[in-house]
Amino acid sequence: MNRTVNKFPATLLLADGTVFTGTSIGKIGSTTGEICFNTGMTGYQEIFTDPSYTGQILLQTNVHIGNYGINHIEQESDTIKIAGLVCKNFNVPYSRKQADQSVQEYFALNNIVGITDIDTREVVRHVRSKGAMNAIISSENKTIEELKAELAAVPSMEGLELSSTVSTKETYYFGNENAAKRVAVLDLGVKQNILRCIEERGAYLAVFNCKSTFEEMMQFKPDGFMISNGPGDPAVMPYAVETVRKIVEAGIPLFGICLGHQMLAESQGLHTFKMFNGHRGLNHPVKNLLTGKCEVTSQNHGFGVSLEETLNHPTVELTHINLNDNTVEGIRIKGKKAFSVQYHPEAAPGPEDSRYLFDDFMALMN
Repeated sequence: MNRTVNKFPATLLLADGTVFTGTSIGKIGSTTGEICFNTGMTGYQEIFTDPSYTGQILLQTNVHIGNYGINHIEQESDTIKIAGLVCKNFNVPYSRKQADQSVQEYFALNNIVGITDIDTREVVRHVRSKGAMNAIISSENKTIEELKAELAAVPSMEGLELSSTVSTKETYYFGNENAAKRVAVLDLGVKQNILRCIEERGAYLAVFNCKSTFEEMMQFKPDGFMISNGPGDPAVMPYAVETVRKIVEAGIPLFGICLGHQMLAESQGLHTFKMFNGHRGLNHPVKNLLTGKCEVTSQNHGFGVSLEETLNHPTVELTHINLNDNTVEGIRIKGKKAFSVQYHPEAAPGPEDSRYLFDDFMALMN
C-alpha cells in the first residue's frame, strides 16, 4: 500500500468569486460541477459512487476522509460519480483489513481531482449562506482569471437532464428468476442497495433504461415498478414523467425513491423546484404522518416538491414531512397503489429506520 502522496498546490474557486487554497488529492488536473456538502460521518465510498451525485463537487464536512480505505463490494454503482472532492484531512494510510486500496489510489485510477487541507467549516458556512453554486477545483498551473473563464462555461444544475448519462444502456436482471414477484426498475441512476433491498424480499428485477416506455417495461410482466433515484433537474424529464403517469393510471404498484419521488409528483401535475442547498447527510429527521413516528433518514437531493401544491391536490396525500424545514418527504396517490419518498430507505450509507418502506412495497404487490 502506498502510504504517501505527492502534494501540489490546489485551488477551489466558487462561482461568486470566492477562492480557497489547499493541496491536491487524486489526479492532477481541473474539474467543475455544482458544489454541495454532505454531513455524513461515514460511508464516503457509497457517496462517491452514488449516481445522484453526477455533476457535483462533493464537500465532506467530516474531518477525516480515507481513514478506512476502499472496499469494492461497497460501491453503489460501477464507477465514481462525483465530479470532485473537497475535504479537510485526506488520509492515505487506512486501518481496515478488508480494504482493497487507499482513496488516493482509487481517485488516481478513476481520474478524480480533489482538494484537501482547507477549512471546510468556512466553505460550508459560505455555501450554506449563499446557496448551492458551481465551482472549479484545479491543481494545474492556472491563473484565477483562467479558472473563472472555465467556470463561466459550466451549465447550471437547474434545467440539466443527467439521468440519461448514468442509466443502464441495456436491460439487465437482478436476483432469482424463480422469485415470487417480478419488479421492473426504471433506472434514473439507481443505487445497487435499492436493488438488493427488493431482491432480499423475494423479487426478481429487470432494470430498464430511463427512457424505456411503459409498454416496453410491461413485456417483463411485472407485479410492481420501482422508480429509482438519480441526478439532475426533475422538471426536464418528460419521458420519465409520462412513463410514471401510465403506471399510475394502470393501477400497478409503484414505489419511487428520491428522483423517482419527484417523477411521481410531476406525473400528478405537482411542480418541483431547486432548493437553496438541498439535503445531503445521514441524520435528517422525517415524520411519518400516517403512523406519527419519526425516522432518522439518509438523504441526497437538491430539488424538492411543492408543499403548497401537495396539500391542495385532490388526489395526492402528504405522508412524510421533514422536521427541519417542512419540505415534502413522502406522498401517496389516493385510490392507487403508488407511493414515494424523497429520502433513501436503502440506507447506503445511513440509518435503517426506513427499510419498512420496502416491506410496504412488497405488501402492495400481494
